[in-house]
Amino acid sequence: MSEVVHVGSGKVREVYALDEQRLLLTASDRISTFDVVLPTEIPDKGRVLTGLSAFWFARTTDIVENHLLAIRPDGRSLECRRLEMLPIECVVRGYLSGSGWKDYKASGTVCGHELPDGLSESDRLPEPIFTPATKATTGHDENITREQAAELVGADRFADAERISLALYEFGADYAAQRGILLADTKFELGVDRDGRLVLGDEAMTPDSSRFWPADEYRAGGPQPSFDKQFVRDYCETLGWDKTDPGPELPADVVDGTRARYVEAFERVTGIAFDDYLADPDVVLR
Repeated sequence: MSEVVHVGSGKVREVYALDEQRLLLTASDRISTFDVVLPTEIPDKGRVLTGLSAFWFARTTDIVENHLLAIRPDGRSLECRRLEMLPIECVVRGYLSGSGWKDYKASGTVCGHELPDGLSESDRLPEPIFTPATKATTGHDENITREQAAELVGADRFADAERISLALYEFGADYAAQRGILLADTKFELGVDRDGRLVLGDEAMTPDSSRFWPADEYRAGGPQPSFDKQFVRDYCETLGWDKTDPGPELPADVVDGTRARYVEAFERVTGIAFDDYLADPDVVLR
């Protein structure tokens, strides 16, 4: 067997080369906020991200192929095909929140999309919009227009990426809505395989790459309660922290509350008890 070689680290994931065609992506329990990795981990967070990604990968192959080959028994590692990743983040928004809301307040547009006047924060958009962003190696990703993204990847490739991303979002949003969750927005990463085809990589529709809102608590006009790291962001905002390294330690109640939100997102979306996933990660593929 070939030696496993560590080839990279992200804010959350460690990447290893298994051989020339396969990678191992291992999701840690690290959590970042405001682009700073905090010193306190969230137990089982990496397993939630891995299990949810695999769950979506298994259910979206009719829309686009993905890089998943197998889940490791640890529940936090995926064996994946190597891809040449596109230099853009493929973001789809169904609701007006986050950087999209900030852009709208400033210009009435989001990534070049003209939107109706008078929208409020967290309003549902008339239809989902594709809002690409650059991939920042440090700091924040930056929203760009469709035209700028097309210049980076080529017009034909961009059109395919937009079509695939919108179809994935619409599938995920419909699926989540049936389980009482609003998929406000999400980010996909697409890559090119050895045959030149676009393939879904990285993660898919997780609390780290998406905004999940409980449908029964949704009220447009301001921020929403969510099943993601917003609980940690809100705590950090109370500290007077300057949002640079080093980040603050998290108290036990914030850790426990964040873990509970991630696990609830997993269970509500998948309909699978998290303990059942821990016992047999392949349950999300069935």
